[in-house]
Amino acid sequence: MSTELAVTAEELRQVLAASAFARIYNFKLHSFASGECTLEMPFQEAIERPGGIVSGSVFMTAADVAMWLAIMTRLGKDTLTVTAEMKTAFLSSARQEDVHCTAKILKLGKSLIYGVAECHNTSGKLLTHHTITYVRVER
Repeated sequence: MSTELAVTAEELRQVLAASAFARIYNFKLHSFASGECTLEMPFQEAIERPGGIVSGSVFMTAADVAMWLAIMTRLGKDTLTVTAEMKTAFLSSARQEDVHCTAKILKLGKSLIYGVAECHNTSGKLLTHHTITYVRVER
């Protein structure tokens, strides 16, 4: 896998800030490398479901956005890609705590991009595991 980055940290932060759907969750860029991105999702009451746990859909969104940015590290911020499939395993719950989600590209194909993402709490406990397929869209 190439180690050359197609974006800067500032460009990824700008993408997050400009994306209305991502702003809802207050994602913060934690770290990134070629084909990889980790987001921090600070806890907020708006993402809680009854019973005091973080809603499962929030983890799926975090995984999706982390993969979207991981793809940008290889293809640049102007390449259009969309989620084609995501499979999620919910392994544990989060309760009023920040979460980190790391996505990694497994295969960057000409039309399909395969990856995985995992969400952990700040103690390192694995909360979710995701397999994600993206498709490149021609403009």
